[in-house]
Amino acid sequence: MAVNMAQKRAKKAQRRKQLATLAKRDDAIHNGLPARVSRATQSPIRYCCVNEGLFEIGMGTLLLARGHGSKLAVAAFLLDTFALGIKDVMFRLMDGEQVERYLDMAAASSRMVPVDPGHARKLLHELAAWSKQHGFAPHRDFVTVEKIFGDVNGDDNQGVFRFGRDGKPLLISGPFDSDAELLWPDDALEDDSEPDGRDSP
Repeated sequence: MAVNMAQKRAKKAQRRKQLATLAKRDDAIHNGLPARVSRATQSPIRYCCVNEGLFEIGMGTLLLARGHGSKLAVAAFLLDTFALGIKDVMFRLMDGEQVERYLDMAAASSRMVPVDPGHARKLLHELAAWSKQHGFAPHRDFVTVEKIFGDVNGDDNQGVFRFGRDGKPLLISGPFDSDAELLWPDDALEDDSEPDGRDSP
């Protein structure tokens, strides 16, 4: 009798463990970065901008934000057009005031100017391909976060981009090179946020 009870308890414990594992998997699928980016594509584009003079400076930020109302899903890409390509990628939920504050921060080197989303997407694709040819792979989250552009078609855009110097990579130390991370306003992050963000649009 005692053996049967122990076996029943063991089966129940195993079943609870299986259910907990399934719940964690479902949560990861629903709240993981790919799912949050995918949900963001259902909202209209509110901002798409990049640092003016990006190709002369060699370093800058491209930002795209989508959303309804006060909360926006924001993707930012730290670009090195001289050599390293897509150095960093971030995805966060922010309100309009936080976005404006971030744009002010990003404009420290040169002002942020609006660009056509198709132009921006083509720039990202071509820069990632060019830098990869020279041994510099894009940030690990680039392929996932870049999907925030949704059905925006960059292939038809007429933009022409010149990377490096005379077509060759040029490595220059810059103010971001020590960390290669984007900076976000402190109050744009939850206390328990991870580097790739845990906010859910």
